Amino acid sequence: MAAAGLAITPIVSAPMRARVVSARGGARWIARGGRLFIAAPFGWIGLVMTYWLLITVVSLVPAVGTAAAAILVPAFSVGFMAAARSASLGERLRVNLLFEGFRAHPRAELALGVLYLVLLCLILGASALVDGGGLARWLLTGVRPSAEQLASSEFFGALLTAAALYLPVMMLYWFAPVLAAWRDVGAAKALFFSFFACLMNWAAFLAYGLVVGALVFVLPLLLLSLALLVTKGQPDSLASFLFPLLLVLLPVLFASFYASYQDIFDTPDAGIAPLAS
Repeated sequence: MAAAGLAITPIVSAPMRARVVSARGGARWIARGGRLFIAAPFGWIGLVMTYWLLITVVSLVPAVGTAAAAILVPAFSVGFMAAARSASLGERLRVNLLFEGFRAHPRAELALGVLYLVLLCLILGASALVDGGGLARWLLTGVRPSAEQLASSEFFGALLTAAALYLPVMMLYWFAPVLAAWRDVGAAKALFFSFFACLMNWAAFLAYGLVVGALVFVLPLLLLSLALLVTKGQPDSLASFLFPLLLVLLPVLFASFYASYQDIFDTPDAGIAPLAS
C-alpha cells in the first residue's frame, strides 16, 4: 500500500496518515469482519441487541426521540469500532465498550451527531420535493406508502435522490467518529479526513460495496427463496429465517468498518497489529 500525502498532527498522538488501499484489499474487509465476529459471536450479538434496545427506547421519546436517536449514531459507531478492536486482541466483548464514544471526546461526537441529523433532514427534504414526502414519512413514522405510490416513478426518483445525496454523507462519517474519539481530532477535521480518505480509496470502497451488496442482498434473497419453499409463504415463518441472519450480518458489517480503518489509517494503539489480509 502506498502512503498518501494526506496528513496532520493530532494533539496527543503520532501523525495521522491516510493510505491508499488496493481494490483487492477493500474486498477483503468483509472477510476480516467475519473473522472478528467468529472470534466473539455471542459478545457481538449481545452488543447489537443492546444497541437496538437503546435506540428503540430513545426513539419512543415523544417529539424528540427520532432526532435524538440520529444524534447518538456517531457515538455508538465508535463503540462498535472499540468492540472490533477488542475482538482483534482476543479480549472479551463487554457491554461498556458500546459507550466508548460517549467517554472519548463527547463534545466532538455530539457535534458530529447534530450535523448528521441536519444532513439527514436536508436529504429527506430533498426527497420530499420529488415524491411529495412519501419516502420521508415512511422512514420517520413507519407508515408504508400504498402499492401505487411504491410503484410510481416519483417514489423511485425520491429513492435515487436520497441515495445520491447520502453517499457523500456516508463518506464524511465513515471514519469521522472514530478519528475524533481515538485521534483527538476535532469534528471538522475528522469529517475532512474521512471524506478524502474515502475519495482516495474509491477503488477499495467500490470493491467492498460489491461484496457487501452480494452479502446483504443476494444471500437474503436465496434464503428467502428457500424459506418460501419450506414455509409455503407464511410471513411469520419468513421472519424467523431472516432475524438470525440479521444478527450475524450486522456485527460482520460493523467489524468490517474497523478493518477499513486499520488499512487506511495508521492505528494509534501501540501493540495492535493490523489484521492479516
